[in-house]
Amino acid sequence: MTGQPALPPAEAQPGVLVHPAADRRLATEHWLLSTRPDSRQARLEWAEYGGAALPLGTLFSAVRIPAALVHALAASTEWDAVDAFLAEALDGGPVICDPRWSAYYALVPASVPVTWRPDTYGWRSQDVECLGRGTYLGVPALTATTFRDHGPGLYWSVPMESPAELCAPLTVARLIAAGAHRLADADATLAAQADEPPAPESA
Repeated sequence: MTGQPALPPAEAQPGVLVHPAADRRLATEHWLLSTRPDSRQARLEWAEYGGAALPLGTLFSAVRIPAALVHALAASTEWDAVDAFLAEALDGGPVICDPRWSAYYALVPASVPVTWRPDTYGWRSQDVECLGRGTYLGVPALTATTFRDHGPGLYWSVPMESPAELCAPLTVARLIAAGAHRLADADATLAAQADEPPAPESA
């Protein structure tokens, strides 16, 4: 057409999917609670008690790691320092801490108790246990991300940021192996010190 100013060409805007933190949290809650047929009741348990018992072996399983092993690797017993260590060591994979029982639970794919069975037998000597079908795990509300010296105690040492975001089994296995090695070295050092003869008393 004549007499009409030419319109500038439209610039294509790159498509960017934005998932606000609140949306991711709701999606993660829904994913976790879908392990229970009474998800509404589980949500009420989160609200009332701060934790809900979820069945393992369907969407995810868990590896229970004693706090002593984790603390030896982190070279600290400070909650924040250990949490930061685990976040880096497990590449951000989700971990639940239960301070009452001095244990950490790394969430792993549901198949791990079966596919990693030979390895899990060896872990038992370190008081590490792989939990799957037939087991329930206390899972804190997603808002519980720091240690509290009151209340239920359960908290996310490393939060689950998105649905189905789990620890890589090989990364967990390496953490356990490194922790076992560190504890063995510490035990050997203590044994050597105990065998040393006492220093002679000065006159």
